[in-house]
Amino acid sequence: MKYSMVLSAAMMVLALAACEKKTIVTPAPVVTIAVPGPAGPTGATGATGATGSTGDAGVAGSTGNTGAMVERGKTGGDTVVIVPAPDPAR
Repeated sequence: MKYSMVLSAAMMVLALAACEKKTIVTPAPVVTIAVPGPAGPTGATGATGATGSTGDAGVAGSTGNTGAMVERGKTGGDTVVIVPAPDPAR
């Protein structure tokens, strides 16, 4: 008898714990949003901005070097120079 009361009390605890409990749902708070009214008249046109300054002139380039002087060709003599024709593939 001693064990049967303990066993029945434990079974009642398990049975009551298994029951579904209703959850309380609180409604979300109401948020008021301000809605803008109709548009007003158009404002006056703003003033034109100032013109920017002119940029500086660039520096002139330096003069190039003069070409080297070569030895003049010699006249006369029995040397024959053959110049090959240019390659048309190049």
